[in-house]
Amino acid sequence: MFRTTHSWPACALALACALALAQTPPPSEPEPQWNTMQGEKLQALQAQGDAARGAIAFEICQGCHRAQALGRPDGSYPRLAGQHATVLIKQLTDVRAGRRLNTKMLPFADRHVIGPQDIADIAAYLAALPVPPDHGRGPGRGLAQARKTYEAECAHCHGNAGEGDAQRFYPRVSGQHYKYLRRETIDIRDGTRTNANPRMRDVVKGLSNESIEALADHMSRLPVQALR
Repeated sequence: MFRTTHSWPACALALACALALAQTPPPSEPEPQWNTMQGEKLQALQAQGDAARGAIAFEICQGCHRAQALGRPDGSYPRLAGQHATVLIKQLTDVRAGRRLNTKMLPFADRHVIGPQDIADIAAYLAALPVPPDHGRGPGRGLAQARKTYEAECAHCHGNAGEGDAQRFYPRVSGQHYKYLRRETIDIRDGTRTNANPRMRDVVKGLSNESIEALADHMSRLPVQALR
């Protein structure tokens, strides 16, 4: 039976605020400090998400993430629509466990507010939303070199079209706002994003702000496609 200790609005706000550009390794290559398959993460992943319940829950989140979870082009809130449910679940459980620091979100994500089934329901709703092609893009500088960098260093995880990989917990980057991609990549490079994939930190640690800006711009321009 579905149960929650508090209201659906609080549940929704928690997951709606959770998304970021998480990078996680395949389960076959575990790194326990940041992607352990146990506890409430495993419970949420094993739960059958109910998108109808998730739709009701998400209503309170539209003030920040906007209707249909489209986020904001200024990068203050990411686009959640069409993101993999596994990625959404990982991000919220990372915040709850302290692996990802987000002081604004934490009060809404507390274990006394929502449970694994709640997380699965909202993730199911968000993952099924369409991703229209109108979102924030960058100034268009340095795109040729950025494309080469993406193809050489990023595509094997995030996909040639930026579609990500649900099974390996790699997030979708196509359809995401440029300014959000830029900020999160810089935070990963600088160590501010504490739950990032160590492999991604290795890729971006030597990149300048200008190179990251161009890379984020390239990712924001990848074609938007429906997830399989």
